[in-house]
Amino acid sequence: MQKRITLLLLCLLTAFLFMGCDRVKLDPKKPVTITMWHNYGGQMQSAMDELIDEFNSTIGRKKGVIISVTSISASKDIQEKLFMIAAGDPGAPEMPDLVTAYPKTALILWKQGLLAPLDDEFTSKELDAYLPQFIEEGRLSDGKLYVFPIAKSTEVLFVNQTLFDRFSAATGVELDSLATFEGIAEAAVKYYQWTDSLTPHKANDGKTFFTADSWFNIAQVGMAQLGGEFIYPNHLNITSELFRPIWNFSVLPALAGGHAVTDGYSSDLSRTGEIVCSTGSTAGILFYGDSITYPDNTREDVTYTVLPYPTFQGGAKLALQRGGGMCVRRSSPQKEYAAVLFLKWFTQPEQNMRFVSSTGYLPVTKEAFENNIKQEITAAKTQNLKKLLEAAAHMYGEYTFLAPPNYEHLDRLSKEYEKKVKQIMLEGRTTVLQEHKSLSVVSEGLYQDFVNP
Repeated sequence: MQKRITLLLLCLLTAFLFMGCDRVKLDPKKPVTITMWHNYGGQMQSAMDELIDEFNSTIGRKKGVIISVTSISASKDIQEKLFMIAAGDPGAPEMPDLVTAYPKTALILWKQGLLAPLDDEFTSKELDAYLPQFIEEGRLSDGKLYVFPIAKSTEVLFVNQTLFDRFSAATGVELDSLATFEGIAEAAVKYYQWTDSLTPHKANDGKTFFTADSWFNIAQVGMAQLGGEFIYPNHLNITSELFRPIWNFSVLPALAGGHAVTDGYSSDLSRTGEIVCSTGSTAGILFYGDSITYPDNTREDVTYTVLPYPTFQGGAKLALQRGGGMCVRRSSPQKEYAAVLFLKWFTQPEQNMRFVSSTGYLPVTKEAFENNIKQEITAAKTQNLKKLLEAAAHMYGEYTFLAPPNYEHLDRLSKEYEKKVKQIMLEGRTTVLQEHKSLSVVSEGLYQDFVNP
């Protein structure tokens, strides 16, 4: 009798485990349709379309899943629709089963109980295949995974090698010096002085050397490199002594004419020869061609170099990870399982590299970085993409990717900082030119006003 009871318990346990591993049944004869919204346009849309078609005709057909894209919009437009849904707006559209979103948007949806937690859909071995930083960014306040990474980006330094070589030949500044922000600042001042000297009959007509797509990102990553914390839930840590190097890099060269201030993207200034280098997202590589057109409409063929993200002297090798991910709507077990089935397939190295390889985005698994990316470097369609992938592979080996905090007021704080720093750069440069004050005196006055408003 005891043996029979033991055998019965083992059978029940086996049945339970089997049901737990395959708790969701899909019927290929009655496929589940998963609606999707995403923000990938251009080359990424074409790649996404091809991969969805492939999934639907292979794994999807076998398992009983159909992925149907019902909206392709800019991130801002998708975010507005999702906010309407979270607020229960009567005019809001129905939420899709899969949608691209940033953690800050996902947080709003999660608070309304609209998102499915994804941890239970993956084994620990499956999750371990992804870069841990990418996974951790998708975890919200309860510690569960809601935003799944499918493509990421980081920031690098884009350098117009053609313009830099002329500058280097005339001044002796080496490309290696651009590995640090301090080296970039020094080069920016020398570049302005050198270009100004080329037209001695015109005063103060030197050219700018550098700009950043986000001065805020330089501050948050720079502070982290130096061992500090820049962002708190309701304020920025601008009074820390560790902020001084950030300020000196951002403002001092601008007062000297070496940094450009723009409301557009750095690639816009690069394409007209108004800057030599800039920090920006790897996804911006598509906007760097093989020529520049100067303001007088003359055109010149150029080459670019892509360098790893600079560090502050003595700082750690950290760079920002950027990009959102996919969220799954809380619905039925069948739909949630089907949506995750697609995410698992889509982020396998082979499929994932096909999606990101020609766009400047980065894959999300360790295997793709360690193995597949090497093949893509060899097969890169352009020299710019090849150089970008080489820089990304180098950063994967030596850098830590930093995830920004998911604070409610982060957007407001970043916009206020960006606006104020740019305004200080412009006003400070005007003061230097008009009042003929020294850079250090002007900078110190602006700094005190900035940290003690």
